[in-house]
Amino acid sequence: VLRAGVALLATILAVMLRPARASWIVAAALGMVATATFAWMGHGAATEGPGGVIHLVSDILHSWAGAVWIGALVAFALILRTRSPVPAEVVALHRALHGFSSVGALLVAVLVATGLANSWFLVGVDRIDGLWTTPYGRLLSLKLVLFTAMLGLAAANRFGLTPGLGRALAAPDAYAAALTALRRSVAIETAVGLIILALVAWFGTLAPPSAL
Repeated sequence: VLRAGVALLATILAVMLRPARASWIVAAALGMVATATFAWMGHGAATEGPGGVIHLVSDILHSWAGAVWIGALVAFALILRTRSPVPAEVVALHRALHGFSSVGALLVAVLVATGLANSWFLVGVDRIDGLWTTPYGRLLSLKLVLFTAMLGLAAANRFGLTPGLGRALAAPDAYAAALTALRRSVAIETAVGLIILALVAWFGTLAPPSAL
């Protein structure tokens, strides 16, 4: 009920209010609340004992980092859908991509650290074989493979395609090729991210190896 309420309120704000820093901050805060509620309905809230709080907080941070990453990808995909942008739009796009690079590095660090913490509670060292012998583990392993692919695409965007777009700013004739490459990469990365979300929704309903 809390998630539905804050999500509805965020939607109303996005539809009715003019885009502004204050409205985006409020909408983002509501989104953080909605995303955090998933942890209380999943494995993150099931751990008992002293590690319960650590697991819950780790699960929330993991969800937040994933939401920011995929949300940014969707935003970039919407920006890149313009087939013939004017130079000012290309400059703004390059600035946004370049500015997000440092945020992206932080998100990766959070996802890796919290992912390891969650795996410690849900898989455990003594049940590491559960990664390939249980349905939960196999789906988690597939998620890790796809996450690695997203890291590769993100690295290509940061170190190759984004600098390439920056160089294209001095040669407007090169806009098309640079934007096409970015559009393709962001589309693939977004699709992989959505597949990961579907996998998480699936194996989140299964018993982890530590519970077997």
